[in-house]
Amino acid sequence: MNQDALAEKKQQIRTAAHAARKALANKNVVSHQITDRVMQMDQYAAAQCVMWYVDIRDEVRTRHALPAAVASDKDIVIPYCVDGNLKLFLLESMDELEVGSYNIFEPRESLRNIESKKVDIAQIDLILVPGVGFDARGGRTGHGKGYYDKLLKNAKNETPFVGLAFECQMFDEIPMQSHDLFMDKVVTEKRVYDGIGRNGLGRQATA
Repeated sequence: MNQDALAEKKQQIRTAAHAARKALANKNVVSHQITDRVMQMDQYAAAQCVMWYVDIRDEVRTRHALPAAVASDKDIVIPYCVDGNLKLFLLESMDELEVGSYNIFEPRESLRNIESKKVDIAQIDLILVPGVGFDARGGRTGHGKGYYDKLLKNAKNETPFVGLAFECQMFDEIPMQSHDLFMDKVVTEKRVYDGIGRNGLGRQATA
């Protein structure tokens, strides 16, 4: 598939996924099912430092699960965007978030430069990844900006990538390019898909 055809196919998937997410009823209930399943995974139990995300628009909602995650004995990290790059913030209280640009919950600006709040991607033991569309191999497409691709390529090799998705975001195949990273798992309200991972080898683990 040439680059133009690949870009067009990805855009078709994004359009279909956005429409399906928007039409989905009971997003809160379904999101609870997904985040509960994630927090019951062996990989989650084993991780000391977990990167979550704060949901925007019609993504799988995470903000209901974050307070319990923060209250646990794990270090909880969230990304925020600065000039097209994702920075990482150690979240210790939901009060550390404020509504920023585009109505997105972000770390308070007054806290971002505190050294103890800054986190390097190499410190993360498990990364939860939003996306627009996924497939059963762990293929993923986002909005096309490459924010997560740039961040995830610097993660530890042994750190699992876990995509969070509604079942309506699952497609037969996401076109993948050489720089795209496969998820190790994709968790929906119906099941946990075993992806092939960033090395294309697959990893067996109990979900």
